Order: sequence, then structure tokens, then C-alpha cells
Amino acid sequence: MKEKKTIKFYSVQAPFGEFSNFALYPIQLKGKTWPTSEHYFQAQKFLGSPQETKIRKAPTPMKAAQLGRTRKIKIRKNWDKMRDNVMYDAVKAKFEQHATLKALLLSTNDALLIEHTENDAYWGDGGNGKGSNKLGKILMQVRKEFSS
Repeated sequence: MKEKKTIKFYSVQAPFGEFSNFALYPIQLKGKTWPTSEHYFQAQKFLGSPQETKIRKAPTPMKAAQLGRTRKIKIRKNWDKMRDNVMYDAVKAKFEQHATLKALLLSTNDALLIEHTENDAYWGDGGNGKGSNKLGKILMQVRKEFSS
């Protein structure tokens, strides 16, 4: 049996860096334009608050991430239950709204997509393959939906 191709991504500058939430592809969601999917994702932790707007207007995805990771401001009560759906919405919007990205995602065929980073064992693989790789799984789910 042929082994499935694996594509690891993380840095925006590296191959398949477009799959990163830090890649500079604006998305339209909830009646607003978000500079990146990272901006949208982080802002949803603070829905309806001034922090949401501050994150949306952040100059870089890294700054949006930093603002979103603060715990000085209370995040939504049910965030842990909904974060996967929020990420899915952001990723789907990004690849639907940018034809070149959609084509790139579809070009990966049935490859295993892995966000390879030791910085994150939830969205990524934890750097050692033991992480949940939730972002990679969402990308593969969106790819499957586009293919069918």
C-alpha cells in the first residue's frame, strides 16, 4: 500500500505557508473585513467588545495573536467549546474567497496536512507529531468539501 504524502507547513515564507493563519489573505466574515484568518479567530474570543475591534485593526497577525492571548480581558464563556467551529469558519472563508488558495489546497490531493510547530500542540503537531493538529484537520476537511 502506498504511503500517504505528508505536507508540513508553519512559516508563511516556507512552502505551503499560505495555509498558515498568519498568511496575508483578508477574509470577509460577519459583515466585516479581517486582515487575516488569525485576526478573525483571535477577535472572536471577545465578541461584541472593544477588544474585538482592537484585534481586527491590529497591524499584523502576530499583534492580533498577542492581543487575543491576553487574559486581562475576559474571553467568551463557551470559547473552548466553539473555537474549532470559529477556526473552521475562518479557514473555509479564506479558501473560498481566494481562488489561488483554493487551487493550492486542492492540489494537495489526499496528502496529510500538518501544522508543524513545537509552539502549539492543539492547532499544530507540537513539533513531535504528538499534538492534535486541529488546523491541519480543518484544512483537510475543507479540501474534502471543495472536492465533493
